Amino acid sequence: MPGTQFTMRFSIVTVSFNQVRFLESTIRSILDQDYPDIEYIVVDPGSTDGSRDIIERYRDRISRIVFEPDSGAAEGLNNGFARATGDIYAFLNSDDVLLPGAISRVAEYFRSSPETDMVLGHAWVIDSDGRWLRNSYTDKFDLRAVAYGGCVICQQSTFFRASLFKKTKGFNIANAVAWDAELFLELLQATRACYYADAFLSAFRVHRDGITGGGKMRAQRRAFALAQFETIVGRPWRSSDRLIQFFYLLRKYAMEPRSIVQRLRYGSIDGRYARTRAWR
Repeated sequence: MPGTQFTMRFSIVTVSFNQVRFLESTIRSILDQDYPDIEYIVVDPGSTDGSRDIIERYRDRISRIVFEPDSGAAEGLNNGFARATGDIYAFLNSDDVLLPGAISRVAEYFRSSPETDMVLGHAWVIDSDGRWLRNSYTDKFDLRAVAYGGCVICQQSTFFRASLFKKTKGFNIANAVAWDAELFLELLQATRACYYADAFLSAFRVHRDGITGGGKMRAQRRAFALAQFETIVGRPWRSSDRLIQFFYLLRKYAMEPRSIVQRLRYGSIDGRYARTRAWR
């Protein structure tokens, strides 16, 4: 942005494992940003599909490359952030992309509001060929809404101060299905202030091999949601909670009516949606 003094370093971590089809698009979406101080860290625990050849191709432009075994994405992210030196953190999956100008825009949000610890934006949903499918909107954080599934955060469009992250235990390596959701809950409860940017900052890709697009580990994700509900509400889920859940879903769509328009027009972002639209 003209006349802007760039004073913040952004540390972006990508964990990749056998994602050769999409990895280069992810890497380029970071390297082609117009912000001058980006520390990009790529973690690969042992891909065998040619991903490491792509990483090596960009070695001179990637700040740090971590080629070491790990137990999964959560540990890989911890390994990446352990090497980060920036002021603002974010992580981008190896099949997603940042949209052009996203980091410059986020830097301006943080700069204009020094008390802000997190910036949260919206995301496009794209298919395996990068075609736009629909929009996904981040909801304003509410703890009970999280418990009832009425609060969605676009992980790819979320940025947080390093100082906030360092107050947490990092990503829970025992959580194999929702390590990002667990961390975000901890961050959002500890933050001084959030800035909700009404802007599209990233694109989230649904495809056959993705956890969301492919419907992988649906039972485990359901088990995590029930455990999270019990932690927040203080009791197990009851059948009567379905009515309360319906209220929170109505509340979600009342607060962000664009979400219900997308849902009705294009469908949900889950395995069924991916099979009918993104798997072509």
